[in-house]
Amino acid sequence: QVQLVEFGGGLVQAGGSLRLSCAASGRTFTSYDMGWYRQAPGKEREFVAAISRGGSSTNYADSVKGRFTISRDNAKNTVYLQMNSLKPEDTAIYYCKTDPGRVNMGYWGQGTQVTVSS
Repeated sequence: QVQLVEFGGGLVQAGGSLRLSCAASGRTFTSYDMGWYRQAPGKEREFVAAISRGGSSTNYADSVKGRFTISRDNAKNTVYLQMNSLKPEDTAIYYCKTDPGRVNMGYWGQGTQVTVSS
């Protein structure tokens, strides 16, 4: 099994920045594509960003393109989400997961709260 733990969430003013981290353990990190999802109260979980096993390919939801950047450091078994120009509508619990293109498969972290005030 794979265990994932996220950290770096918090409260930030609109226009500010946060960097989320997700540390993985349990199986070979480089075996997995990795990604981020988010979920706001009363809304469905939605895709945010994904990165390939070697880090050479990335994919983003239209709502975050140009503002968020996903990256990974395989030597540290960690994936990151740099979030710039944050908006109140970015407020959600952010989750990292393996195999982000297969929402009903893979492993999920416990989530970290991001709150953006206006």
